[in-house]
Amino acid sequence: MTSATAAAPAATRRRRLGTTNPVVYFIALVVAAFSLGPVLYSILGGFRSNAQLAESPAGMPDPWVWSNYAGVLTNPNFWRYGLNSMIIALLTTAVVVVFGLMAAYPLSRYQFPGREKIYMIFVLGLLFPATVAVIPLFIIISKDLGMSNTWWGVALPQAAFALPTTIVILRPFLQAIPGELEEAAMIDGASRMSVFTRIMVPLSAPGLITVGVLAFVGSWNAYLLPLLLLQGDMRTLPLGVADFSTEHSSDTAGVFAFTTLSMIPAMVFFLTMQRRIVGGLQGAVKG
Repeated sequence: MTSATAAAPAATRRRRLGTTNPVVYFIALVVAAFSLGPVLYSILGGFRSNAQLAESPAGMPDPWVWSNYAGVLTNPNFWRYGLNSMIIALLTTAVVVVFGLMAAYPLSRYQFPGREKIYMIFVLGLLFPATVAVIPLFIIISKDLGMSNTWWGVALPQAAFALPTTIVILRPFLQAIPGELEEAAMIDGASRMSVFTRIMVPLSAPGLITVGVLAFVGSWNAYLLPLLLLQGDMRTLPLGVADFSTEHSSDTAGVFAFTTLSMIPAMVFFLTMQRRIVGGLQGAVKG
């Protein structure tokens, strides 16, 4: 009787999943098509000539043109822009992870007046993108700090705008860690710093990986701040697309090839860490 009783709910669940799965799969396929369509179009566009694109924008390469990708890979500017993007993304990620964890720790583990109000300030920061502060940022970075056309001049404001998301994700992770671990460690003679570095940091690793990946990809794809603050050889990959356009002509096929190669590092990094990102966000929601 027990096995039969347990089998009945399982069969009911299978029937329910069978009725809903086709709809879910159809919606997922539509979303995937809209997401992957532009990417595939850009990849295939890099294998076509400008004449082919003008004659049939939605056609397939006929014949396949390899010179666009070869020209980008042999262009020293591409590697210079890629180095700038990599360094700025790493600096942004490091600042976001370190300072985000240092801010989320007291907001999650300490009790003090105004804690929730301070946290709400970071939550409200999610509502304000970098576009609302471009003019003040340009004045502060270029004139007041003298950091225009430098890696840090772009990395610092990018990290500042990524901190609200980082703190909102990390705080539930730190709150979910049992307080008994801290108490036991301090009874054994551990200092506050030891508890933070040896207990809190390792246990919040899924959240740190999540915010680190989001910060890296966001910095890699950033366009507005680098456009305002960088020029010449200090430009990043998103700005390098301008090299294929002049006042009188535009190399559309070259733009497709350049864009495709530019997004490969961030895409590979994101796909590699995808499971950790999903796990990290699930942990933040549960917390």
